[in-house]
Amino acid sequence: MTTTHHIAPNDLTNKVALITGGSRRIGEAIARQLHAAGMKLAIHYRHSETAAHALQAELNNQRLSSVLLLQADLLQVSKIHRMMQQLIEHYGRLDVLVNNASTFYSTPIGKTEENDWDDLIGTNLKAPFFLSQFAAPHLTTTHGCIVNLADIHAERPLKSYPVYNIAKAGVVMLTKTFARELGPQVRVNAIAPGAILWAEKETDDVTKQRIISNTALKRPGHPDDVARTVLFLVRDATYMTGQVIAIDGGRTLNQ
Repeated sequence: MTTTHHIAPNDLTNKVALITGGSRRIGEAIARQLHAAGMKLAIHYRHSETAAHALQAELNNQRLSSVLLLQADLLQVSKIHRMMQQLIEHYGRLDVLVNNASTFYSTPIGKTEENDWDDLIGTNLKAPFFLSQFAAPHLTTTHGCIVNLADIHAERPLKSYPVYNIAKAGVVMLTKTFARELGPQVRVNAIAPGAILWAEKETDDVTKQRIISNTALKRPGHPDDVARTVLFLVRDATYMTGQVIAIDGGRTLNQ
């Protein structure tokens, strides 16, 4: 008679997650999902102070002293380091890093400036690298994990967005590299969203409809689709590292 061993999901109660860009859009959905699972949060924001304080107040009202706010410009490595110090001084531990903060805008060939490169590569790739590096000793201690937000366009480039595409392709390699470097103590995975939330200034209605019609499920996704996958990677995917999960409704099937 064989015995089957079932590994229970990790209990996330009072464990600590840092979410960059965690006060709005997909970051907010991730924050709510992890908080509902019992985690304490450190929510990073850059400019969205009002949204960050409103979310903190709401979640702290649900569970006292469960949300810390951290303001920083992630383009400056010294600010990233200081932010990590503040988190550890406050909570004394770190279990999960979610590299969600991102910038997204077109940079057509022939019109791309150096500051576009520095901003897009800096926010989408440089910041996650240094955040992961500073987080690594703490995550090693807690046997924690990193979840990176990549993009389906890391593999299938979006026209007129070369710098963004390159940055997100780097995030995929960052995920695999850190999974190798930090194993076995720390798991590192990524999520590649498709049409989840439209860019606030970049997408017209015709483009939206074309994208949806090219998606196997014929509808856009929701930030909660990403947030639930983050929870899966954090809590349940105990034998998974170095992987990228596409949450795209089947959009990449038609490209």
